[in-house]
Amino acid sequence: MSIALLLPLALLLSSCSYSTSLSHFDEDIPLSQPLLSPFPPPPYKVNTTCITTTSSVTKNGWKEEILQTAKSEEAVKWVKAARRSIHEYPELAYEEIKTSRLVRDRLDEIGVGYRYPLARTGVVATIGTGRPPIVALRADMDALPIQELVEWKYKSKVEGKMHACGHDAHVAMLLGAARILKAREHLLKGTVKLLFQPAEEAGIGAKRMIEDGALKGVEAIFAAHVSSQEQSSVIGSRPGPLLAGCGFFKAVIQVANPDLRKVGTILAASTVVISLQNLVSREADPLDSQVVSVGMVNATDLHGMIPESVILGGTFRAFSNNSFYQLRQRIEEVIVTQSKVYGCEASVDFFEDESFYPPTANDKFMYEQVKNVAVDLLGPGNYNEAPPVMGSEDFTFYSQVIPSAFYYIGVKNENVGSVHLGHSPYFMIDEDVLPVGAAFHAAIAERYLAENKRAGS
Repeated sequence: MSIALLLPLALLLSSCSYSTSLSHFDEDIPLSQPLLSPFPPPPYKVNTTCITTTSSVTKNGWKEEILQTAKSEEAVKWVKAARRSIHEYPELAYEEIKTSRLVRDRLDEIGVGYRYPLARTGVVATIGTGRPPIVALRADMDALPIQELVEWKYKSKVEGKMHACGHDAHVAMLLGAARILKAREHLLKGTVKLLFQPAEEAGIGAKRMIEDGALKGVEAIFAAHVSSQEQSSVIGSRPGPLLAGCGFFKAVIQVANPDLRKVGTILAASTVVISLQNLVSREADPLDSQVVSVGMVNATDLHGMIPESVILGGTFRAFSNNSFYQLRQRIEEVIVTQSKVYGCEASVDFFEDESFYPPTANDKFMYEQVKNVAVDLLGPGNYNEAPPVMGSEDFTFYSQVIPSAFYYIGVKNENVGSVHLGHSPYFMIDEDVLPVGAAFHAAIAERYLAENKRAGS
């Protein structure tokens, strides 16, 4: 999740056109590059007899069965091995070649069919009857351009890249859920689709997955994110707005008339910066949280010269769609019109095909599903109503199409050093959460289908 998503100065300063085929971080690694090495094979064969179940679902028995399956010794080893393999070989947006291969290999092991590729490296697996209702679970696969500073056995082997936001855990938990759901396939009252998505951190992978048909027939979708602000295995969510919309902008202010250059760009840019700060303080509802921040100003290193152009860069965030798009409009208006006052002209790029995330809000009914399953499966003490945060997620693109719910799975555990926020080079997780996350994913999909089954399905 783009909790601390920063637009690098390299992008803002670049005069080159932006390519949607690459991460928006300043990396330039084509998909055709040779693989560093394949993921290591699992350290053991999967004993398929261990993951089958013959008991029927009872009102009080389903949760025990799911937890027992998830926490079996072999299942725990299997899901941890998957996470560690992914962690050792992190891949950036749209480069998740080895990660996608691991996903497909693990799905093959447990006999789960899938469609590949979607959005270049994405995978959509299918379990169940093949008939409606169809519910989806999503995990993101991409890593970050961060050098890992955690010293442990499975530290990143790729210089300058790290799973610093827990997407390795997301993939592992969804694979664990696939294992559970496959074992309980005869009990499913519909179909579960598992979306392994590329490019959440940059590149709007969710939108590309939708364009490639990932949601065909799907009527609802859930997704999780690990959180070091919740204690291990605690589920957190809330109805309505959960994550802010996040956008970036880059403005180029340049002299419109060379004869007015002595008035021009520096004064225009200074006025623009001040005016942008007033958008929230003077125009926004004080009860509607919004942010506009200018994070970069670049002109020239020649002290005695007024530059022909000045580049500004920044970010804006808001919790409602109306506020988010209104901010975008007003930012452009302020930059363009204020520049004209000082004899300049301005252009503004909002990177809307690469790094533009509207707010994420949970559907009320879907949120109730999350809360009820959390309380039933894990107990009332393992559910918290989470506060809204200014982080952002491209999961919002799914929620614009079908009802959705996004929730956190706590990984905070001081005993193992899992205390750092996402996007930190010291970020790590409590791996004991993995089987719990797998069980919760499986439970919420199974219960959704049971409670929304169609006649004849």
